[in-house]
Amino acid sequence: MDLFTHFLVPFIILFFLGCKNPLAGGLGGISIDFDVVLVIIGFLFPYLFIFSHRGITHSLIFGFITAIIFLYIISRKPVRRLISKAIKRDFNIDFNWKTITLAYFGVLMHLLLDFLTTGGLPLFYPFSLAKFSGEIYYYTDLITTLVSLSVLIIIYLKINLKYKKIIMILFLIMLILFGGIRAYEKNNAINSMESSLNENFTEITAYPTSDTFIWKVVLFDPKNQKYELYDYYNLNGSKNLQGSYNKINITGNYSEGMKAIAEADETAVVESFKWDSFYTCVNAQEQASQWKITYFDFLATHYRSNNITVYVKK
Repeated sequence: MDLFTHFLVPFIILFFLGCKNPLAGGLGGISIDFDVVLVIIGFLFPYLFIFSHRGITHSLIFGFITAIIFLYIISRKPVRRLISKAIKRDFNIDFNWKTITLAYFGVLMHLLLDFLTTGGLPLFYPFSLAKFSGEIYYYTDLITTLVSLSVLIIIYLKINLKYKKIIMILFLIMLILFGGIRAYEKNNAINSMESSLNENFTEITAYPTSDTFIWKVVLFDPKNQKYELYDYYNLNGSKNLQGSYNKINITGNYSEGMKAIAEADETAVVESFKWDSFYTCVNAQEQASQWKITYFDFLATHYRSNNITVYVKK
């Protein structure tokens, strides 16, 4: 989800609950997206790949810690004065357990919204690196972003509070309706593709795209370790096969290739790639003195590369 929506959802909920300081919730809602400053750590030290966007701060424990740090910094007088001057409004936020609690509520709303998007979150880090995702929304939605920005501007403007309340209610209703539509479209994509299942391909998963009515559907054959990728078009019910992929493909001595893959799997760059991938397929090619091992994610739809290549000496 976008930064504006992450601010607005906890702010609006706390506002209608009668909270005197809904701003703390809104600030908590955006706090964990400042993890972009941590990306450089993961870049310089690949084994610390948890330091990435939607990484360490997007967990229940470190989200709380991040909210505390963010709230402490933003509540300092010099920072408050700077923000007040920039927005031309009185910006007052205290640092106490009440505002920390409200800020953590904002974090929880952020995690919920991002959980509904594709890609996944390491919610239970440091106990587990596993990612969790509802796979309902794409990473960001242009319409939602534009609407949330408009709502934020309306809240900022000096207009009758009655109209602001109406706009905020309509915004929450819009989010709920959009979520319902996306969930319905996903369920429809899965149900419509079930006819493609057979004795081999027994598992099916659907993933959102930037287009509300187009879904990526993956069929998996666990016995032969194969995938099929389809584009499914909800508007007309058509489907197009985009490709078939083996989970592991070895050109050369099979047992030696598996050993080379096992060795490559232990490198930081591969661990990072696999952690950030939807599906990790491997092509291992035997060469004169080494193995060329290429990892690729056929579903990769985000900003990162969809493949990496490492070399393992014989």
